[in-house]
Amino acid sequence: MYQKLKLKNGLKLILAPLHETKAVTVLVLLPVGSRYETKDINGVSHFIEHLMFKGTAKRPTSLDITKELDSVGAEYNAFTSKDHTGYYVKIAADKIELAFDILSDMLFNSKFDSVEINKERGVIVEEINMYEDNPMIYVESIFESTVFGDTPLGRDTAGPRVVIKNISRQKIVSYKKKFYQPARMVLAVAGNFSKPQILRLSQKYFNSSSGAASRQSGFIKFKASQARPQVKIFYKNTEQVQVCLGFPGYSLKDDKIFSLYVLAVILGGNMSSRLFTIVREKHGLAYFIKAATSAYVDIGALVIQSGLDKSRIKQAISLILSELQRVKTEGVLAEELKSAKEFLKGKLILDLEDSENVADWFGKQELLLGRIYTPEEKIKKVMAVTDRQIKKTAQELFRQSKLNLAIIGPFKNKSEFLKLLKLK
Repeated sequence: MYQKLKLKNGLKLILAPLHETKAVTVLVLLPVGSRYETKDINGVSHFIEHLMFKGTAKRPTSLDITKELDSVGAEYNAFTSKDHTGYYVKIAADKIELAFDILSDMLFNSKFDSVEINKERGVIVEEINMYEDNPMIYVESIFESTVFGDTPLGRDTAGPRVVIKNISRQKIVSYKKKFYQPARMVLAVAGNFSKPQILRLSQKYFNSSSGAASRQSGFIKFKASQARPQVKIFYKNTEQVQVCLGFPGYSLKDDKIFSLYVLAVILGGNMSSRLFTIVREKHGLAYFIKAATSAYVDIGALVIQSGLDKSRIKQAISLILSELQRVKTEGVLAEELKSAKEFLKGKLILDLEDSENVADWFGKQELLLGRIYTPEEKIKKVMAVTDRQIKKTAQELFRQSKLNLAIIGPFKNKSEFLKLLKLK
């Protein structure tokens, strides 16, 4: 289903053919994000992602880049996370060379023009404002800052405004040169193509030897030290309260994460999950409630998120905690375990119908894990999860001392919420 190759310059190439489609996605991934940054340059990884679209020697302006892609109906974008950055073009298969041409041009030849840098400072500040004005999104950042504290993993990917307004061009370019080396890149191609075609295009556009990857370009691993429940409140005079409640979880490399995936579905992965049924359907306390996992190579988290009636927030938190306690002491039913596993299986199958998701699936595993699970292998791992493993996972993670609560709403007193955070 896929093939892994390596160019002479160290770039890793993943080929995932899908002959039933007429499209192809070309995705470039790099192991760099906000957790690689020091506090004084927090946000630079995301800043660089923006600047890659601002012009090259061959395509001097952002319009020159976007017009070429728009003229063939391509979909394209980029993203920065805490531990990786990606750039992709999804395009008609017969236009694949354009995707290779533009992506390589952006990655290796972007100008980083001082005028464009200064204009983009304002754009990023407005992006930060947009996220902070959207409590449903911003509460996730507050939650991670609660769990991971004042560490690179706990800081916002976009960085603080003061850094974005003042970071120098020299620091931006120096950081880019340090991390954007071919030997650090994963190039994932998924869709309708031939192997000889991709090998030719990879050699033509990505065989640059622009320098060796720095040996100092890693990050400091997170060391868990939480010993008591934590609450963080962002005051905002809203009618609905946004809440994230959760615990540190398993890393991407921990095999126990598969039981956590299944447990998250049982708790709040769909509209028949326990928390959706109890908090929304039975008590009418929320419009939405969900449980999800986030995972990095050294740590992760389980988070339950909801938008709640501000006058009954304490009742909702108590209901959530009582359900967590019930799983911890009683485990889960055979029927809901089977249903959760089938849900994950079906969702994965549907996701991998699209070349963009396939490129993402194979590329990110190679980048972050250094190995690739095929869809069949992952489904096998999920289907092997037992009720005993689910209960053990709940007992390991659902501890009062590890509870974290992030709130956006019209509250200021943390102590009234700390009193609620009790588990046996």
